[in-house]
Amino acid sequence: MLTPPAPARPPARWVFPGPEPGRAAILGAELGVGSLAAKVLAARGYTEAEPARRFLHPSLGDLHDPFALRDMEPAVQRLRAAIDAGELILIYGDYDVDGTTAVVLLLGAIRLAGGRAAYHVPHRLKDGYGMRSEVVEDAAARGVRLIVSVDTGIRAAEVVVRAAELGIAVIITDHHLPEAALPPALAVINPNRSDCGYPDKDLCGAGVAFKVAQALLMRSGWPPGRLARVSESLLKMVAIATVADVVPLTGENRAMVKHGLDGLAEPRNPGLRALLAVAGFVPGTAPSARQVAFQLAPRINAAGRMDTAKSVIELFTTSDEARARELAGQLHDRNTERRAVESAIREACEQVPVEETAAALVYYAEDWHRGVLGIVASRLVERLHRPVFVLGRNEEDGQVQGSGRSIPAFHLLEALESMPELFLRFGGHKHAAGVTLAAANVDEFRRRLNAYAAARLRSEDLAPRLEIDALIELAEVTEPSIRDVFALAPFGHGNPPPLFAARGVEVAAAPAVMKEKHLRIAVRQNGRSMTLKAWHFSERAAEFAPGRRIDIAFALEEDPYSAARGYPGWSATLRDARPAAEG
Repeated sequence: MLTPPAPARPPARWVFPGPEPGRAAILGAELGVGSLAAKVLAARGYTEAEPARRFLHPSLGDLHDPFALRDMEPAVQRLRAAIDAGELILIYGDYDVDGTTAVVLLLGAIRLAGGRAAYHVPHRLKDGYGMRSEVVEDAAARGVRLIVSVDTGIRAAEVVVRAAELGIAVIITDHHLPEAALPPALAVINPNRSDCGYPDKDLCGAGVAFKVAQALLMRSGWPPGRLARVSESLLKMVAIATVADVVPLTGENRAMVKHGLDGLAEPRNPGLRALLAVAGFVPGTAPSARQVAFQLAPRINAAGRMDTAKSVIELFTTSDEARARELAGQLHDRNTERRAVESAIREACEQVPVEETAAALVYYAEDWHRGVLGIVASRLVERLHRPVFVLGRNEEDGQVQGSGRSIPAFHLLEALESMPELFLRFGGHKHAAGVTLAAANVDEFRRRLNAYAAARLRSEDLAPRLEIDALIELAEVTEPSIRDVFALAPFGHGNPPPLFAARGVEVAAAPAVMKEKHLRIAVRQNGRSMTLKAWHFSERAAEFAPGRRIDIAFALEEDPYSAARGYPGWSATLRDARPAAEG
């Protein structure tokens, strides 16, 4: 069956940085880096040497004081009181990478501080997202008098009220956007609350949990050296979560991810070692942020998507090497299953014709596995460049649940907040959200989301946008300059891999077709030749006739497979091309 064509949309719009005459050259000389890296730094706002130097060499000394987070002081006081009294503390987490690693972080910190802690992570399919009163009631029956949420709870006012009725104090730690009124908890630690002056608003849930762990251990009488060593050890989990949760890799996040990734080269945690091994990493090799996003995070997420995320917490807390290998193997198998289910749902969605006028899309089928709907939504946004929700039905209660993903110009949570009466529950942020609603409301949700988006999105918002970091000559692409570009890593949201453009290059030969859908294209400019990999460009092969002059937009990427075979450890990947005559 042929896939219906996606709606026609304008070609990608190339956006070049503003002119900075001579600034990049001066910056490069001051920092001792090549022209490519200097141009990228200048284009991204690092025009002065000292801020640029801090970006290139992020230090753990740049991390902010955890007590700068509002409510941290009463939270730590209550945690210390619980630890000193021998109370059992319940950590209430979430089922994704961010939520599970946050549980592991805080569980470890409480135990290191001498406390007793248990945890609860919801079952994605049975419980859905967020805190639930029945879990609090069960905790009360077990004698729990303190619950700490991680990566969840900022919209759980009713649950917090129920906890208070049962004599349980609640500390909310979260990073999702709050409602106008905060939950009536003992403490609400969230950098995104309006009255919190914390300098970095972009922490993920595990990042906030790390700050709580830091603050707790600081108040546990530890010497500075031990505190520093343990804090740096915890950053491995923070790095994985920060990359997986797609928060900006700038500021404090950049420092935590860079140092955390370095620590993954030789982790002591048996679960981390087993997970890295099953994902194909050689001991002593630190994964890149991209490898975390595409090789580690999916395996961790697969547990919560396909069944229960408890196995992830056991993986990272067990000291048994054999059990760690067994659990890592189970996550690998779950991920294989997840990929097959995701592919089937995505193909089903792609069979649905999309009208040219559609501004936002809602896909729904009763039998779709709800654990993979967020991934499918992400893939559809990449293809259609429109906000997308993908929904499935819970057989047990008949409610419809699902996830949405968005484009840069559209705030998903604000859209949901314009129609709250349609939902039983909803939450999220600008680019990702989740909903639960009655099946009878799906059609109305589809209609109103599309109308809301149509009133706010322009045609250019629905076109891909290529943010070019630097216009260069191919002669600037040298081994030393490429090493300087890679020093700008870790790359991800907020700090994407640099995108370069070269104008008027000549196609040197007919492109070679790889696996029927990819191209390998040789180009040259003023005596300098370069080969580009062009993924999914086979349908555009006619644009690359030998001798044709074109403009190219491309990225330079680390290529460990080439390096392992004795070739240069990098490759150039074509992102777009256009006739050289265009402006």
